[in-house]
Amino acid sequence: MNLADLLEPLAVLPRLQAVSAEQVIRKLGGILKEQGYVADGFIQATLDRERDTPTGLPLAGSVNAALPHVDPTYVLRPAVGLATLAAPVEFGHMVEKGTRVAVRLVIMLALDKAESQVQMLSQVAGILQDPALVDAIMACETRGELLDEIRLLPARR
Repeated sequence: MNLADLLEPLAVLPRLQAVSAEQVIRKLGGILKEQGYVADGFIQATLDRERDTPTGLPLAGSVNAALPHVDPTYVLRPAVGLATLAAPVEFGHMVEKGTRVAVRLVIMLALDKAESQVQMLSQVAGILQDPALVDAIMACETRGELLDEIRLLPARR
């Protein structure tokens, strides 16, 4: 399983204008729903999970990320959505409960098996631990550039 293979092109949103984590989750989740990847209830379940178990992750570089995801029962077929944000929005901190993280990179996982989530989270973590790769993703201005950058990631690592 590879991030590039699971990216739904219509759910790759460079420089998304958003004012809240909820707006980003609704936007990415809505596209995944429209494209037949997720069931009714996916967006609300993701919002509920984000409230109870936040996914904001401070990174080593200048950009922080969030990895919203939910129980596989809401997933009809696997996909990943990705948004770079024009301005940061606050997500809850993954580890330090009650703390907020200003996020500019959101990777939404819609995976149909628990083991798939573990594999994909491991792959994504490897990318997020490299500030140069994160900066390259954030520099993309169009969907095409962003898709090309993600496809090149395995060769750049």
